[in-house]
Amino acid sequence: MYSNKRVLLIAGGGTLGTYVSEELLRLGAFVEVICPEEKTSNNERLLFHQSLATEELLSDLFSKKHYDGIVNFIHYSKVEDYKKIHPLLISNTDHLIFLSSYRVYADEQHPISENAPRLADVLADRDFFEREDYALPKARCEDYLRQEHAGEPWTIIRPVISFSDKRLDLLLYSGRDVLNYASQDKEMLMPNFVKNYSAGIDWAGNSGKLIANLLFKSDAIGEAFTVYSGHGLSWAEVAEKYSKLTGVKIRWCSEQEYVSNTPQIIKNPWMWKYDRRFNRDIDCSKILRVTGLSKEDFASVEEGIRRELEKINTIK
Repeated sequence: MYSNKRVLLIAGGGTLGTYVSEELLRLGAFVEVICPEEKTSNNERLLFHQSLATEELLSDLFSKKHYDGIVNFIHYSKVEDYKKIHPLLISNTDHLIFLSSYRVYADEQHPISENAPRLADVLADRDFFEREDYALPKARCEDYLRQEHAGEPWTIIRPVISFSDKRLDLLLYSGRDVLNYASQDKEMLMPNFVKNYSAGIDWAGNSGKLIANLLFKSDAIGEAFTVYSGHGLSWAEVAEKYSKLTGVKIRWCSEQEYVSNTPQIIKNPWMWKYDRRFNRDIDCSKILRVTGLSKEDFASVEEGIRRELEKINTIK
């Protein structure tokens, strides 16, 4: 199914794109990646285009070759920006994957399935609709695809938090925060009430494998999928893995203390208020069924953390 297929990854030089590329190459595809980062390849099946994904560049590429699949990793903060580019993409591929996010989901169904209520459908928070620039535009782009482009060969993906060596996520901590706290022998605060909440987190290698294996599946066309392998852990369990592998100290505290010591919540409250405070237990049966994969095909969260730490030569 993948042998000699040509896939274009737009803005695919980051963590998810890198792992999608690895899996596609393993499956026998040719992969081209548009990204601003300077990257080189010794693999004749992998080609990088160092550039922003402008309409001019895309038109030039499409004039020269056909892409069996396209995965678009760009985040559009305004649905109008996506509307401008979608017709060009969909007319030059047999299967287009659009990157949404698990953050579109509200906290009204447990476990969360792909048909769970979204924040955009159930909230009455005026500030959210006026100011939020991630989950809301993702949902609006989803609606645009469903309402104005039904019947076209697109698939919506909603990845959970996908950690890597570049972002070792723990609730609102990201980047290299865990390593910095560990090296400075500082305590990381975590609010008690999320201890037993499902974290909605997965290794980026698992997420990349799932995304790659959705391509060219007829049952994926016109559908949305939460990208999650099913290795569900609570935030307490995730924290324990980081402590075990990095030596970082975790101190559980009240929500009030956590919020007052986390400046980014004041600066941008939406990720906290309408995501990380939610219990993100997820039903991954749909994506496993369509990809034909099982939980045994993926690394555990602990193994994922270990692999990423080994990349940066930092492991306890």
